[in-house]
Amino acid sequence: MTSPGGAHARTGAATSGDGSRSRFRPELQGLRALAVLLVVVYHIWFDRVSGGVDVFFLITGFLIVGGLYRAAGRGGIDLLATWRRQLSRLLPAITVVLGTGIAAGAFLLPESRWLPTVRETVASLLFVQNWELANNAVDYAAMNNAASMVQHFWSLSIQGQFYLVAPLLVAGVAVAARRDGADLHARLTGTLVVVGGASLAYSVYLTLVNQPLAYFHSLTRLWEFALGGLLALWISRIEYRPELTPPARAALGWFGVVALVSCGVLLQVDRAFPGWAALWPTLAAAMVLVAGRSGHPLGVDRLLSGPVLRRIGDISFPLYLWHWPILVLTLVYTGADRLGAAAGTAVIAASFVLAWLTHRFVEQPIAALDVRRALRTGGALALVVLLGAGAWYGVAAARSSVEVDIGSPTHPGAAALTAGVQYAGLGEEPGSEVALAPSLVQAGDDWSYRRGTWLCDPIERPEVHLCTIPAPGPEPAERRIAVVGDSHAQQYVASLMPVAAERNWEIIGMFRGACPFSTTAESEWAENGCAEWNAEVAEELAEQQPDAVVTLATREVRPGLTEVTPQGFVDAWKKMDDAGVAVVAVRDNPRPPFFVPECVGREGRHAEACGMPREDVYAPLPPYALLPDVPPNVSFVDTAPAICEPDFCPSEIGNVLVYMDDNHLTATYAESMAPLFDEHFTHRLGW
Repeated sequence: MTSPGGAHARTGAATSGDGSRSRFRPELQGLRALAVLLVVVYHIWFDRVSGGVDVFFLITGFLIVGGLYRAAGRGGIDLLATWRRQLSRLLPAITVVLGTGIAAGAFLLPESRWLPTVRETVASLLFVQNWELANNAVDYAAMNNAASMVQHFWSLSIQGQFYLVAPLLVAGVAVAARRDGADLHARLTGTLVVVGGASLAYSVYLTLVNQPLAYFHSLTRLWEFALGGLLALWISRIEYRPELTPPARAALGWFGVVALVSCGVLLQVDRAFPGWAALWPTLAAAMVLVAGRSGHPLGVDRLLSGPVLRRIGDISFPLYLWHWPILVLTLVYTGADRLGAAAGTAVIAASFVLAWLTHRFVEQPIAALDVRRALRTGGALALVVLLGAGAWYGVAAARSSVEVDIGSPTHPGAAALTAGVQYAGLGEEPGSEVALAPSLVQAGDDWSYRRGTWLCDPIERPEVHLCTIPAPGPEPAERRIAVVGDSHAQQYVASLMPVAAERNWEIIGMFRGACPFSTTAESEWAENGCAEWNAEVAEELAEQQPDAVVTLATREVRPGLTEVTPQGFVDAWKKMDDAGVAVVAVRDNPRPPFFVPECVGREGRHAEACGMPREDVYAPLPPYALLPDVPPNVSFVDTAPAICEPDFCPSEIGNVLVYMDDNHLTATYAESMAPLFDEHFTHRLGW
């Protein structure tokens, strides 16, 4: 997946006098082919990550640093020419895949995926897709987004950033070495060791504290390129050592290949990488390159240098680009979570065909042009992609702009479940339906935190972010309500905002993704510091002394599980009782086993397939009703009657979409539940 084609499978080494050599390495093209095959097969057949991308990073560092080192030794690096050359090679295939993705996505993707896909398409074209995904990784709301057609461009974005930075780095080292009369080989080696070592250290640290962010972060991957660069500088001094006999080379090469192939099987790459774990595939690839031409009849280089893998290596770049959008669109079209053997084989075959066509009719003809003409062609194709993305965004924005009055006769939302309430339903004639709110395009962004004015000020507890929605009136707030916990507590801010606006209340928010208010970590996602965060939140609440704390009362409201009120919840409520703070504990909403907006888009509004039988998620009595040790400061809001009919939990109620994904309520629907909370405050708490 490094630069297109195989003409650059040549080691980067030094100029005269240092014992280094530059030669064509056919086994490198085979290694590139093996890496892309691992990526494709693991993604499509096994729904896993292979570690092949890390091999691409090492190969890129090996080729680019080696080439730049040779250029510096010949007299200097032409930065603009280097960047033009790389961009002219990358843009043609990238723009063809992105442009085709826009055309196909507009027809095949559910409307709920349109806006995220447009954003990521533009980010991919600008080589910042990894930062778009990194931002999503730290934004718990975005974690629930389905994988986009262009998600795989994250690795290409990091490579593009390396193409920008590497010439500057090597040129700077060369100028300094020439000025100081120092040896360029030694000076560049030292620089790569320092840069790579710092990157690896940061990678290990960030992987431990925030692995999703570390996975897409450019600086956590820089060491893999640096390792490839060091290999380019030193390989000719290593591979000709007398210890590397033909049998030793054969053993080293096969060990590297076996280690590389087994990486995705033995490691959970998407959860363990980068950190120390990424040394596995990168060192395995380095072993294969050091083994080189073994001179042994059983050497792995005979396989890697063979015509089949070399031809796959030639199309490795477009093959990587095509396989993922074809996979995603196939999953969307079939409605499956993963593909079987036959469908997966068809996707792989289609990916190979499109990769060959792209290589033959796009990459090769443009590569035959001079660099300036090739770059102009790539730029024109990029402009087409931007125009297509803009048009798609315009259509999506037009469909998302549904302005309704929640609670009105046309969009009563939760009020439609009240006996005797009449409202405008689906029309009998096609095209006469009342608009669904939010629209399917808008649903994925319909979070409560996107509403109102949030003021977030730093406090003395660095792990806790405290935000407030001020009371609307000029007078001091009559009451202060704190909402704490995870995103399922946060979603009820939309229910509280109308109540607070009417009563001149202030809302305080302290949230952490997948971390409900408890004294223990309640999920695998929450194990990293959740209990400590909750302890600090409890201390902050004791100091703040709000009139009430709104938080969750239950969890595990999903088919196949039993709704529970964990003991950790009760213990946290007891802490609030000791602090003299009232608790309003809200029953959690059901969590469908599918993305509801996509189901509605596929099956149609009011489709039974997009809802759930109530008995599959809710017992007749909520679990907290059976607890003997609930402290006296706690009152409960049972949301079940406001989300489900007596026998069924639908996807749409009162012309309002209930769910924004596979577990969160839309803020629009949560807003329609405001009367439930208003009544609780009035009749249960006497406010």
